[in-house]
Amino acid sequence: MTRLQLPTGAPGARILGFGSYRPRRRVTNDELAQRMETNDEWIQSRVGIAERRWAEPDETLVEMSVAAGGKALAASGLDAGEIDLVLLATTSPPKAIPGLAPRVAHQLGVPRPGAFDVNAGCAGWCYALSAAADAIRSGSARNALVIGGERLTDYTNLDDRATAVIFADGAGAAVVGPSDEPAVGPVVWGSDGDLHEAIAIPENETGMSMAGQAVYRWATTKLTDTLVEAMRRAGVGPDDIDVFAPHQANLRIIELMAKRLKLPERTVIARDIVRSGNTSSASVPLALSALLESGEARSGDVALLLGYGAGLTFAGQVVVLP
Repeated sequence: MTRLQLPTGAPGARILGFGSYRPRRRVTNDELAQRMETNDEWIQSRVGIAERRWAEPDETLVEMSVAAGGKALAASGLDAGEIDLVLLATTSPPKAIPGLAPRVAHQLGVPRPGAFDVNAGCAGWCYALSAAADAIRSGSARNALVIGGERLTDYTNLDDRATAVIFADGAGAAVVGPSDEPAVGPVVWGSDGDLHEAIAIPENETGMSMAGQAVYRWATTKLTDTLVEAMRRAGVGPDDIDVFAPHQANLRIIELMAKRLKLPERTVIARDIVRSGNTSSASVPLALSALLESGEARSGDVALLLGYGAGLTFAGQVVVLP
């Protein structure tokens, strides 16, 4: 059998910088109450959202992704020419073909990178981060740009109380590069396909539907073990976690997970959902960007990440923040 020449001394991987883009338009709960039967207390008591961002017509998925990716590049200190892999996690592309990653890469000036879209529901960015880190560790890429971008309002009935109060738009990104010391831990990912219709666009419809109670039960009963295993594989425990940044789906889920993990009181818990809503695959990088920009999280902090959503898919991992 022919033996392959595999890279020796393969590096670890680390995040070099974050970037984000939030649409200009803020939509408050009071504004929604003017178009449907709801109110601020009803929304905040159930999902914890006070306002969300909805994209204007000129804020396309490509433009938002380019803006977030450009900021991540600037934060990383790398030039576009040093990127050779671009991954775009999204569940809301304007059309099925072609994928958006090559176009985003081109607009950023990245020359002929490997580029593809990832649709793993709200776990998409965490899936893409792991794929990028593995590509760097294997020698298939030097540096990667990993973007999560969504225009969920394109697939939401904005008069449906069950979904319009939740979903929102935006983009978050990170640059991943090699590291002597591993700073992106092994991913713990999987799926429960028997629940694939819990979050979906039904056939012959254009608006998203979600079985909220079923997703809540699944997230609060099945995913804590995923986080525990992600910490174990990374060689850390709850007391080592400085930042907990799960997918921003529901504030009640976030707080319940943190309690069950017995995270120390000093742990910063991402609650970006309060001001940004549920941005699907963009939510984790948006939340981390916000924490770093505000100073609530700092370079070198150990962060526990979790993406989960349509599919149903999930992915947990531990990273060191840039």
